[in-house]
Amino acid sequence: MGEDPAAPRHSRARRGSRDGAGLGWTGTELEVTVGPVAHGGHCVARHEGRVVFVRHALPGERVVVRVTEDRHPGYCRADAIEVLEASPHRVERPCPYSGPGKCGGCDWQHVSPDEQRRLKAAVVREQLARLAGLEDVDVTVEELPGGPLRWRSRARFAVDRTGTPGLRRHRSHDVVVLDDCPITVEPAARAVLAHRWPGAGAVDVSVDSAGRVTTTRLDRRGRPQGSRVLRPGSDVAEAPAARAERRAGGRDWEVEGTGFWQVHPAAADALVGAVAGFAEVRAGETVLDLYAGAGLFGGALAPAVGPEGRVICVEADEAACAAADANLDGLPQAEVWQGAIDDDGLAELLAELDGMPDVVVLDPPRAGAGPAVSRRIAATGARAVVYVACDPAALARDVATFGSAGYRLAALRGFDAFPMTAHVEVVALLVPVSRTPDDHSS
Repeated sequence: MGEDPAAPRHSRARRGSRDGAGLGWTGTELEVTVGPVAHGGHCVARHEGRVVFVRHALPGERVVVRVTEDRHPGYCRADAIEVLEASPHRVERPCPYSGPGKCGGCDWQHVSPDEQRRLKAAVVREQLARLAGLEDVDVTVEELPGGPLRWRSRARFAVDRTGTPGLRRHRSHDVVVLDDCPITVEPAARAVLAHRWPGAGAVDVSVDSAGRVTTTRLDRRGRPQGSRVLRPGSDVAEAPAARAERRAGGRDWEVEGTGFWQVHPAAADALVGAVAGFAEVRAGETVLDLYAGAGLFGGALAPAVGPEGRVICVEADEAACAAADANLDGLPQAEVWQGAIDDDGLAELLAELDGMPDVVVLDPPRAGAGPAVSRRIAATGARAVVYVACDPAALARDVATFGSAGYRLAALRGFDAFPMTAHVEVVALLVPVSRTPDDHSS
C-alpha cells in the first residue's frame, strides 16, 4: 500500500505534548486539502476525523500546515506554511509583517480583494443558514471606495515591555514590532510606530476629517492615561482642545478623539445610505436609535420625520451622549437619552414613550443585541427594524430571535469596511411577518 498523502509529516512520537484536552498535535505538520471558508478568518480542513481550522490558506488549496494550537478533542488550529497547489485567487501579501507566525492584524492579505469579498459573503450566508435557519440568502459584500490599503483611520497598537509599539500575533499576547501598518492611514501609523511609549500597554490613534491625529496612551490594564493631538503640518503634539471632526451624510459630526466611529473613511456614508434606504422614514414617525454613539443614524434620519416626528437616540456612554447632544443641537425633533440598553432599561424607556416606535435602528457591539433586547424590540411591533452588525454570527443569532418573535429578514446589504481582515459590516432589514412583501423581499 502506498503512503497516504494526508499522513502527518512527523511521526506521532515527535508530536508536541498534550495541550489541554487536545491530542498533542501542536507543532505537527500535516498535508491537507483546504475546504470552505469559516467565520473567523480561517478555512476548514479535516485530518483523521478532526477539523483543522487553517489560516493563510484558501478553499481548494493543497497545503502543508503546522498545528499551532490543540486544546479540543474535535478540532485544532493551524497555519498553512507551504502551498502545494495554489488557488487562482492567491496573491503576494502587500505587508511584510503578514504571514504564518507573524502579525495577527490581518486575515486575508494573501487573497485578491474581489475574492475577499466573496469569502465574506459566504461567511454571512453560512451563519444565517446555520444559526438562523435561513437557507440561500442572497448576500453580496460591496466594495467601498479607496482600495484595500490605507483605510484604517482608527487603530489600537500594542506596546511591549521595552516601550516599542506593534501588533499582537494571532491568538497571542506577543507583540510583533512594526515600522509600518499598510492598512492604517499613514499619519496614524507614523504617529505611533515612529515613537517609543515606555510604560504604556497600548496606544489608541485616530485621524479625523480635518487631518488631526489623536493619540491616547493606555496603561497595561487598558485605562486611558492621557491624549495628545497633532495638527496637520505641525510636529508638536498638543492637549485636546475640542472634539474630533468626522464627515458623513453630507454634514460634519463631533466625536471624542479616539472614541467610536467607523474606521473606514467611506463606511459611515455607506451605512447611513443603507439605513435610510431600509428605514424609509416618513413624516410624523417615531424612530428609536439604539446604541446611538455620537448620533450618526438618528441625526441622519431626523430630517425625514419632520417637526411632527420624533427621534430618540439611546446610548450608554456619557462622552458619546455629550457628542450626540452637540451633533443633534439643530434638530429639535431629536433627543438623546443616556442609559443601559438591556431588557429592563429598554422596558423603562418604552414605558415613557407616547406610543411605540415606528422604526427601530440598532447598531450593537460585536456581541449583538442578544435575545432579551431583540424580543423587547420585536414586542414594539415596529414596522421596520434596521440592524447594523459587525459580526455575522451575532447578527444571525439575533435574526433567529426576531424570527421566533414574528419578524422576517426582508433585505440585507454587506460592506467591505475592513479590507484584508475577516470582518464585514452588514445592514439587515427585519419586518413583521404580517407585513405585505414589497420591494424589500428576502
